[in-house]
Amino acid sequence: MTTASGQSGGRPEPRAARRVSARGVAALCWAAVALEGYDLVVLGVVLPELLREPGWQLTPATGSLISSVGLVGVMFGALSVGPLTDRFGRRKLMITTVVLFSALTLACAFATGPLGFGILRFLAGLGLGGVLPVAIALVNEASEAKGGSATTTLMIGYHVGAVLTSLLGILVIPVLTWRSMFVIGALPALALVPLLARHLPESLPDSAEGKAERSPASILFRGGYLRSTLAFWVTAFMGLLLVYGLNTWLPVIMREAGYELGAALALLLTLNVGAVLGLLAAGRVSDRIGVRTSAVIWFAAAAVFLALLSVPLPGIGIYLSVLLAGVFVFSTTVLVYAYISHHYPAIGRATALGAASGVGRLGAISGPLLGGALLSAGMAYPWGFYAFAAVAVIGLVSVTFVSKR
Repeated sequence: MTTASGQSGGRPEPRAARRVSARGVAALCWAAVALEGYDLVVLGVVLPELLREPGWQLTPATGSLISSVGLVGVMFGALSVGPLTDRFGRRKLMITTVVLFSALTLACAFATGPLGFGILRFLAGLGLGGVLPVAIALVNEASEAKGGSATTTLMIGYHVGAVLTSLLGILVIPVLTWRSMFVIGALPALALVPLLARHLPESLPDSAEGKAERSPASILFRGGYLRSTLAFWVTAFMGLLLVYGLNTWLPVIMREAGYELGAALALLLTLNVGAVLGLLAAGRVSDRIGVRTSAVIWFAAAAVFLALLSVPLPGIGIYLSVLLAGVFVFSTTVLVYAYISHHYPAIGRATALGAASGVGRLGAISGPLLGGALLSAGMAYPWGFYAFAAVAVIGLVSVTFVSKR
């Protein structure tokens, strides 16, 4: 961990890196996560155009397959980059992951068919999956805050990137083509990568413990960490199941409940506005009362407000209910990541974050499947909200099983 003298566990940092403050580290990582947010959402923005691309003969089913393949790449990237980061250093892996996903994103602009495009999305996912675990490890090691504000602020970058993708899609695609969206997504790396290389400090521990540790992944399963590791995995799975399940199916479920299409889409926007507000609130609260207590409260509140969505409310009442659900649902996983970053020793921190993020991606894939199954069975409303509330309860229980350290 970087010390006041500018050294990382006894290893001198490059002179430029020593001058970077905790805010500078946070800004660089925030930019990287914003690019990740852009890249993970861009497929949804261009998919309507891909379905009409001459010669591709893409169907909604094959489009969904390409999306899933990209998420599988993200999962493998998160699982593999964590141990590499703890062994070779945060700085090197952050630069590598940004270069990897940016180059492959650019390559997507020149894909000639769905097979090549899907392969490129999978490979880009390997880099995308590694950005978040490394970034969370870096900002929490640079920050003096004991709560989750460093992590929640970082995740706002993801949402900013996602919003920019949607806005640019509206402005760019009608004028140019869908391919230009991938070029735009790759170009910022030309400025960001040199900044990362020059200013990002190395926070790889160089202690006797770090030298003796051959496999950072083994830390997750010994020394009293096994129970916590399994609990974090379950919690991350449930948290991302909620996020992706609701983002995918909320408008459809609200249509089943009798709301007009415009209102259903407005409720989805309201849900994501609540997500940003929730990140801001969760960071401040966790700094005051601790990240463990905050995670418990957030999962409990998410369960309550998800269940309340099954109650028909007039006028602004439903918007307020959805807003509050967004405040708590979207911040649960972020608080879990913050909890992980404070729970494990530095030598295994990125490995723990990557493993939880990778397992969580299985929840991201399962969320849309759960919603789709309920819709197919004609049980989306109100039982869909009860099912999501039950998922939040499981997350609540699992986070309480994390060992206190």
